[in-house]
Amino acid sequence: MKEAFGPHLTLDLSGCKRSTLTGMQTLYNLLDTLPGQIGMTKMTLPHVVEWLDKWADTPGYSGIVMLAESHIAIHTFPDSDYVFIDIFSCRHFDVDKAVNLFVKTFKPKNIVRNVVARGIDFPKPTHIVNNETVQVIQK
Repeated sequence: MKEAFGPHLTLDLSGCKRSTLTGMQTLYNLLDTLPGQIGMTKMTLPHVVEWLDKWADTPGYSGIVMLAESHIAIHTFPDSDYVFIDIFSCRHFDVDKAVNLFVKTFKPKNIVRNVVARGIDFPKPTHIVNNETVQVIQK
């Protein structure tokens, strides 16, 4: 099997502690600190917005941080005690550590975790060295 371009982690966390889903600062701080904790590099500061859906009584928050490796996005739904999370990276990262940090923050009762290997057929970077094509290996 070919090596993937990178992993895409998705988490559906339900039964979360509601106060963790309604704090804009909590979400901002998580998006601000998590990249460094899993070996990624922020390209921007996190961007977090409040949103009240037509059917909701309590506003939720959506936040994203752009990374040199790709992105981390979080969407909270406090009335349902639910949060959707995804991390896409062009480099491998410690998925278990990321999951544990999200679980510690949101305190869910249930976790649905998926990891998809993205870009299986993505062309690997190459360079010309001494008139020979050399594949670049990234770790």
